[in-house]
Amino acid sequence: MRVSSTTIVGIAAVLLAAACTSKPVQEKPLAAVAPPSTPVPAPPPGPKASIGDFGLDLGAGKPQVRPGDDFFAYASGTWYDKFEIPPDRSRFDVFNQLDELSKTRVREIIESAAGPTHASDQPAPGSPAQKIGDYYAAFMDEAAIESNGLAPVQDDLKRISAANSKQDIATLFGSAGFTSLFDLDLPPDLKNPDQYSVVITQSHLGLPDRDYYLKDDPKLKEFRAKYTQYIEQMLTLGGVPDVPAKARDIMAFETEAAKLQWPIEKRRDVDATYNPRTKAQLVAYAPGFAWQAFLDASEIGSRQDLILGELTAIKDLAALLNRTPLPTLKAYLTFHYLSDHAPYLPKRFDDARFDFYGRTLRGQPQQRERWKRAVGEVNDSLGEQVGQLYVAKYFPADSKAKMQELVGNLRAALSERIDELDWMTADTKSRAHEKLATFTPKIGYPDRWKDYSGLEVRRTDPVGNARRAALWHWRYQVARLDKPVDRDEWQMTPQEINAYYNPLNNEIVFPAAILQPPFFDPNADPAVNYGAIGAVIGHEIGHGFDDQGRKFGPDGSLKDWWTQKDADVFKGRVTRLVDQFSAFEALPGLKVNGANTIGENIGDLGGLNMAYHAYQLSLQGQPAPLIGGLTGDQRFFLSWAQVWRAKYREGALRELVMSDVHSPAYFRVNGPLPNMDAWYKAFNVQPGDKLYINPADRVSIW
Repeated sequence: MRVSSTTIVGIAAVLLAAACTSKPVQEKPLAAVAPPSTPVPAPPPGPKASIGDFGLDLGAGKPQVRPGDDFFAYASGTWYDKFEIPPDRSRFDVFNQLDELSKTRVREIIESAAGPTHASDQPAPGSPAQKIGDYYAAFMDEAAIESNGLAPVQDDLKRISAANSKQDIATLFGSAGFTSLFDLDLPPDLKNPDQYSVVITQSHLGLPDRDYYLKDDPKLKEFRAKYTQYIEQMLTLGGVPDVPAKARDIMAFETEAAKLQWPIEKRRDVDATYNPRTKAQLVAYAPGFAWQAFLDASEIGSRQDLILGELTAIKDLAALLNRTPLPTLKAYLTFHYLSDHAPYLPKRFDDARFDFYGRTLRGQPQQRERWKRAVGEVNDSLGEQVGQLYVAKYFPADSKAKMQELVGNLRAALSERIDELDWMTADTKSRAHEKLATFTPKIGYPDRWKDYSGLEVRRTDPVGNARRAALWHWRYQVARLDKPVDRDEWQMTPQEINAYYNPLNNEIVFPAAILQPPFFDPNADPAVNYGAIGAVIGHEIGHGFDDQGRKFGPDGSLKDWWTQKDADVFKGRVTRLVDQFSAFEALPGLKVNGANTIGENIGDLGGLNMAYHAYQLSLQGQPAPLIGGLTGDQRFFLSWAQVWRAKYREGALRELVMSDVHSPAYFRVNGPLPNMDAWYKAFNVQPGDKLYINPADRVSIW
């Protein structure tokens, strides 16, 4: 997911047909269930779950909706009808709900560091408490930010103004704090994951995705016009002359760049985006851009071996930069600098940025409270420093032990499922087992924490703090380029509500903050935990075997370990799943792109199958008890559906469908379940139901 490397996370909006309302169901089961031939007693009462009596919200669903017509509505329809998205959110789901809790907890941790008012009580300079407290306090001091105006960024704006050559532009592109058409990253090498590499890829533009610039759609045309107005507004606030012409030139430049960029579905192909080149080969392949100046400014000018991502895009974008007039490039840099730094600048800048990106693009009525954004800033820059304090207070040791047990059960389930595959040959099965055996689970928090002693934080310098933090994180990566890969490192902080799979380390990672209800509750019914965190664990394991993850071997390197026959059968099954999701319409005229979301969809389907299998193993041959009028299988599937209940504003849903690799949550419920035979049996789904898929057409991969 981010729940993938993700980020983020496939979270969703739902467009449900109008239906008659009903009273919340409290004790009444959501489905008429035939009792087992030999009644199984419910387990003796223990500690109460955080949600309901055993982990499910029985009042959330609409029992009058047929499960086979709309399982999302059946599980969460009453919640959806009644719930109102908070005005400071463009969407709301379980991830957002837990994020609010995490931010509240982190705020308490930070403010305890930021709080002392007497000089004698101030934390020692350079201490973790000083850095955390001062970073937060600097961002929160709106009066000082207002008073300082543009003074904190004048030196950088002057650097842009003083640029008198394309080489100067390349230097700015490579410098911390400035935008660029190219991104630099220093990850482990895909084909040699024991060493780090230098990767150059296309960068983002001002709108969420290239299609926002290019598609002939009335709403997107409206966004393009509003974006041009936003460019004008930001340049005007920055005191730039001749604003209308510059705004038109910037928009035209970004539109040309969008035409050259690769679309998401092509960028997902790890084979297509792994192109080793020497620096000399890059210069010869993509002339017209001062690559040496760009790399020098990034402090890696001596590196000779590079990996290029979107190959033709890099070449064509370099040519675009070569033919674009210098004044346009300077205006482009100025606009993005002001826009990117707006949160640290006076309110008129911050409000303008929110008005476009929040209110216009995503339909969010209200800016988030300043303290919530301040917490996010501290988490981004000093995340593990805060994480140490977070886990000490909020992550009990037994949660980690129980998660390790769940992971073990999921691995055992997948191992059995690999053996049972009727489409895979013995050779490929053997390699799949080898890869599964080398999976490394990371749970809760890292064994070693980052040392931020070299990062200077000042209580009166929010712009400088952000710049120094970005530079610290970059230099942290540069300094280890010739060292062995640190396989203990985490890409998320413990207080983050997310999870991910890293193919290069062949690891699944679950931060502490996601290991709480509704994902995981030690007092919930096991079926509920398997349907929630169990399926999430399975999802992340499944990324190691999805359409891209399957290309990485047991050691984490990009290598082909499949027989051709098995690869062809796998691709055929994947194509059927792509077609299923491509038929889903998120908004009128806007369908899910099944090719974009296929990795996450494979993760969901595979994760559910693994978790269901593991749940059955956990019963040790005994029938599951009937709890709350629901069978174990029903509780399992309802738990998955309620984990993905979500509501989305129209603009946010459009952005998700057009620029994200995750399907909207509605389809993460109604998409994978109709491919599982057990779901049909659990809810008596029959031919004629809207979600019914003929048995021969159901997709089973793992």
